[in-house]
Amino acid sequence: MTATHATPPVVLSVAGTDSGGAAGTAADLTTFAALGTHGACVVTAVTAQDTTGVRDVHPVPLTSVAAQLDAVLEDLPVAAAKTGMLGSADVVRLVAERLGGHRLVVDPVLVATSGAVLGGADVVRAYVEHLLPVATVATPNADEAAALLGRDGPPRDLAAALADLGCAVVVTGGPDADTAGETCTDWLALPGRGVRALRHPALATTNDHGTGCTFSAALAAGLAHAPDHPGDLEAAVARAGAHTLAALHRGRHWQLGRGRGPVAHTFPDHRATPDHSATPDPTRGDLQ
Repeated sequence: MTATHATPPVVLSVAGTDSGGAAGTAADLTTFAALGTHGACVVTAVTAQDTTGVRDVHPVPLTSVAAQLDAVLEDLPVAAAKTGMLGSADVVRLVAERLGGHRLVVDPVLVATSGAVLGGADVVRAYVEHLLPVATVATPNADEAAALLGRDGPPRDLAAALADLGCAVVVTGGPDADTAGETCTDWLALPGRGVRALRHPALATTNDHGTGCTFSAALAAGLAHAPDHPGDLEAAVARAGAHTLAALHRGRHWQLGRGRGPVAHTFPDHRATPDHSATPDPTRGDLQ
């Protein structure tokens, strides 16, 4: 059997849908496929949303979420998993119970890009008390990190405080003021090992809907491909960031929707002339 036909690792997405195709399970499954893994999914909520915002959220009953998890875990060899919108404290606790022994990336989706609240105080508490302690790595943005901790602060400090809960943390950041917005800094915190700044070029685009989902999905795929090297988290973070930055470059000029357009989930067309200026170097730790 050649490597081309080798059985791919399985990565599981536990998240909500996005009817606009930019975020949630849509972003996760396309990212898994792009990175050579087989994607499975457990749907936690059905949302009515587009590039302008979230119109409606229909939570999937807990019994159905549990049944979906059982169906996947009893049949497929899940190498890694990631979470997106979970929606309720009961679902957060269920996921912690069923997936705590797996390589697990937690993207704590609490507020949509449009500002819609997707998780209240009880959900935040369940993340902190149940899910983050059993996760491999969490990938909040600065606002989500502050919500989980119940306080504001510099992203570096937020990352360090969250890592005290027991999992690695990547707090993703926006453009840096001291570089006139030309670079961004993410903060990687490993429990008991301090915090490291990971800098990458900034990209001016409004087509960024689904960025966080894409990054966390790429990170989960990277962990699934390296089961014998679970400690090489920093390299996996860099590769996930490079993939996400390349996706942002591909879609930066798209004209889709009336609001914040989607990250490009299309695969690169290798028949076209490559745009080398848009290809990040993963050895530099480029992240987005």
